[in-house]
Amino acid sequence: MKPLGIEGAWVDTPTVFADDRGRFHEWFKGDRFRDSVGQGLDLQQANCSRSARGTLRGIHFASVPPGQAKYVTCVGGAVLDVVVDIRTGSPTYGTWEAVRLDDITHRCVYLSEGLGHAFMALEDNSTVVYLCSQGYAPQREYGIDPLDPALGIAWPEGIAPRLSDKDAAAPTLAEVERKGLLPSFESCGAYRRSLVTGG
Repeated sequence: MKPLGIEGAWVDTPTVFADDRGRFHEWFKGDRFRDSVGQGLDLQQANCSRSARGTLRGIHFASVPPGQAKYVTCVGGAVLDVVVDIRTGSPTYGTWEAVRLDDITHRCVYLSEGLGHAFMALEDNSTVVYLCSQGYAPQREYGIDPLDPALGIAWPEGIAPRLSDKDAAAPTLAEVERKGLLPSFESCGAYRRSLVTGG
């Protein structure tokens, strides 16, 4: 696993074994994850979504603590997966990083608690699966407009975004910050340290 430019996010490119029967790869290994991230992943929920080309899901995040860390991969088709630093006080606040996830390279992205997450399907029937450290809890889940011009995420050209009504109505990053809903870099770091020490 290699760290991305946003602290608290990693990308993993597993070894894929292929022969005339098909392919095999290990898309999550607890020991490799722990060695890279410095803590284990306490799995509480596993999600699977299938999306038509252009479907844009996110930007989603959960309040910290406990937040919701995610380990994401694409098992069919391809998506552009985006991590957004929405932690106030972070040196990379308001920046984003994109990784193509597909069923060829089988890359995975891990984003720790407090980071925003979104992805766009690049092909029809793109299927994303992700492991979550916490279950869905609507009372602490929030969204940010993935087309917020202040963020300037470079979604692929030539693909019209298809958003849910909820995501299309999501406020900008600045509006969410004014409402006091964003996690802080300090609180996210403290929470992650408590997971390492078992507190």
